[in-house]
Amino acid sequence: MIIAGIVVSLLSACSSFDRRGAVPPAERRDAAVLSIANARFFVDQPTAMAAEQELALNREARNLGIGKGGVLPTTHLLSLSGGGDNGAFGAGLLVGWTAHGDRPKFKLVTGVSTGALIAPFAFLGSDYDSALTDVYTNINPSKVYEKRFIATAALTEDALSDSTPLYETISHYVDETMLARIAAEYQKGRLLLIQTTDLDAGRPVLWNIGAIAASGDPKSLGLIRHVLLASASIPAAFPPVLFDVEANGKTYQEMHVDGGAVSQAFLVPPSLNTRDVLQRSGFQRKAVVAYIIRNGRLTAEWSDVDRLTLPIAEKAVSTLINYNGVGDLYRMYLVTQRAGATFNLAYIGDDFNAKHPEDFDQGYMRALYRFAYEKAVKGYPWDHSPPGFAPRR
Repeated sequence: MIIAGIVVSLLSACSSFDRRGAVPPAERRDAAVLSIANARFFVDQPTAMAAEQELALNREARNLGIGKGGVLPTTHLLSLSGGGDNGAFGAGLLVGWTAHGDRPKFKLVTGVSTGALIAPFAFLGSDYDSALTDVYTNINPSKVYEKRFIATAALTEDALSDSTPLYETISHYVDETMLARIAAEYQKGRLLLIQTTDLDAGRPVLWNIGAIAASGDPKSLGLIRHVLLASASIPAAFPPVLFDVEANGKTYQEMHVDGGAVSQAFLVPPSLNTRDVLQRSGFQRKAVVAYIIRNGRLTAEWSDVDRLTLPIAEKAVSTLINYNGVGDLYRMYLVTQRAGATFNLAYIGDDFNAKHPEDFDQGYMRALYRFAYEKAVKGYPWDHSPPGFAPRR
């Protein structure tokens, strides 16, 4: 299992690979990729994110022919969490939602890890349902990673597996046509944000995929592919992704890994008060509806843990990841309450019990996809608060 690989690497010595120097802390905020000023944001830069939101509001209003002081229509937000092969749940839910007939066009789509891989398809809507279905029902381990020899990889390599197959899978679907369509939707005021973790800085980075796509830079497609790869690159299991950046005339390389190292899911950082930005922009909003798809369960799965170092460490890490993800739900709930948004949560329930023999097992993923599809096609029964939390009536 992938988590077992993480534990092995954490308990093993590792060697250093040549790379350009990391960005010094004093220059972190000035580091730019492809000279695109709004290509990405740091959570401690609320001013930059507020400016991007206001520009998006203006583009939306212009596209709809609404002047200052007007009322913008109800907006729908979608957060897609990490979860590895459990991303089949989110894929099946979205496609089933389309079949039910009331899946909205999302103003904002955010993704982390496997959620980042789903996010471009979700952002572009039902036209990409067949591609999304293909990814999460026909994939297998050979399309995600190639195992390295564990005895040497833990000591001399940067990961236990080679993620080149995953990059090739991403590149097959994220092509020039998708790039152009994302850019066009960005011009209408819609946003697609993907989270990675800058491992040098130990901080999350939110990549503004629409702005990158609309930049016209010939390297933008490759950058987006690598951002998606980085967001899904589980530390130690998959190699980190290096990004060339420039800060104050000097060049550096940032090392990025899975966005789930910071959080399993997000809507907007708590530092950004979206309601205040809306008021300052001169517009009003009819309503805000947020949907959170957690590609996982709410509780850790039961197992009879062997009294040995690696099994104990593996179960402890998986439990930690699970409950950190549940904590993200409470944070997002608070963000939606401040924004005056309706909260809707989906997750893998206890009524799903398919066998899971290995990561990215095709039979397991197909069963999970079908499980979510069948719930959604009947009208998904969304929860309206985090687990154990009863909203005030």
